[in-house]
Amino acid sequence: MMAGKRRIKGGAIPTSSMADIAFLLLIFFLVTTTIDMDKGLGIVLPAEGQEMEIKKKNILNCLINSSGQVLLGDEPTPVSEINRVIRQKIKENNKLIISVKAHNKTPYKSYISVIDQLKMANATRISIADSD
Repeated sequence: MMAGKRRIKGGAIPTSSMADIAFLLLIFFLVTTTIDMDKGLGIVLPAEGQEMEIKKKNILNCLINSSGQVLLGDEPTPVSEINRVIRQKIKENNKLIISVKAHNKTPYKSYISVIDQLKMANATRISIADSD
């Protein structure tokens, strides 16, 4: 009778090398992972004391008020249209410098949206004016 009720012994997973495998996987992911660093805005600042005379016809003022609305030249412009307008103006004058001036209470998100639109328009000459 005892021979018929034979218990089947389950297999055991060897856990002695699990720590080694986990450590090797950790090393593998540390070595092969690349970390993207946010580079921010690529702006080249002039040296201290460096001043240049710029003709007024080569300057386009971009004013951002405290509610994030944009005046481009003298015309109110939606942020989504800045890209198109700036491309057109750069075609007309390739020496155009866009002077961006924001109110002190301008939300940072609005300011960055305008700068992004200028970058998408391939505007390489951007001046950041003091808000005073």
